[in-house]
Amino acid sequence: MVYRMIFNQEAYFGRGAIKQIPEAAKAHGFTKAFIVTDPVLLKTGTVAKVTDVLDAAGLPYEIFDNVKPNPPVECIKDGVEKFKTAGADFLIGLGGGSPQDTCKGIGIIAANPEFSDVLSLEGTAATKNPSVPIFGVPTTAGTASETTINYVITDTRAKRKFVAVDPHDIPLAAFVDPDLTDTQPRSLKVATGLDALTHAIEGYVTPGAWSLSDCLSMQTIRMIAENLAKSADGDLAAGEQMAYASYITGMAYSNVGLGLVHGMAHALGGLLNVAHGVANGILLAPVMDYNKDYTGEKYRDIAHAFGVSDSYTMPLEEARNLAVSKVHDLTVSLGNPTTISEVGAKESDLDSLAANAFKDVCTGGNPRKATQEEILGIYKSLM
Repeated sequence: MVYRMIFNQEAYFGRGAIKQIPEAAKAHGFTKAFIVTDPVLLKTGTVAKVTDVLDAAGLPYEIFDNVKPNPPVECIKDGVEKFKTAGADFLIGLGGGSPQDTCKGIGIIAANPEFSDVLSLEGTAATKNPSVPIFGVPTTAGTASETTINYVITDTRAKRKFVAVDPHDIPLAAFVDPDLTDTQPRSLKVATGLDALTHAIEGYVTPGAWSLSDCLSMQTIRMIAENLAKSADGDLAAGEQMAYASYITGMAYSNVGLGLVHGMAHALGGLLNVAHGVANGILLAPVMDYNKDYTGEKYRDIAHAFGVSDSYTMPLEEARNLAVSKVHDLTVSLGNPTTISEVGAKESDLDSLAANAFKDVCTGGNPRKATQEEILGIYKSLM
């Protein structure tokens, strides 16, 4: 078996990491940035924290903020046209998953215009050229888009989200600065933290996992179990650990895949515009329960990370059940929804949700091969 791992060429971590952006740009010979972000980050002053650094260094930039949650095809097309006229030679993806995924779509199409319809990027598109160089600057501790080869786009006409997996889209450099994540609202910290936990657990149990990815995924599970609740309540040290945890698990899942939680969450996001982390939080424990008999001894590790000290000596079935219950209890304690009806799902939506989840590229990475009927059954149980 041969394993492939793709990481950023360089990455910077710690408070004040964004101050390294001008120096890194200069080292690569870049002269103007095209910043892809969203209106909220512009309004709250988060964008200014980066542009102030660029201004001080005399590095020109242009801001594109037509980014919407669950990024639609139309925003990416708009961004491509704006980039063409900006005279920029590199991109800065500034934000959570939506700005960074939009940025990747812009960068890939600008370098591979034959994919300008956007829809043809679904799955593993045969792009020939690397993206316009991207600097990934996350403002949430969850998506890890700054270090992955994946991005997610919404086909608004079909009301479905799809995943693009392309080694050409990985950001050239990442700047993980906890100063940018500290000020996010509690609800966002909860949702993105549950997204990161889902990445770690799905990346740990997917059949594509191996020893290196397991090191990254398992360390992330420990970090999140210890820090997510405290970070959500405003603990800055815990928030810093969450920022790093998100990146660490991104290195793993980007290379080994995810599973059914993400497939089902993408379906919810595409049809009902549910925030991705919220959807993952609803689905994680139920899908873990569905998968538990197909995960070997790995749930022992997960249970131990959540404080079950005797997880390695108790019967395996008990350890598996405790791993599921600990994740469920965390989700409840954080205040995340636990049913899909809470986020707008109706009985009439379930067949469509199940069909889209079954076709999602992430679903193929699940340790238990799910049928469309079984997926429908999970959705029904969460009404």
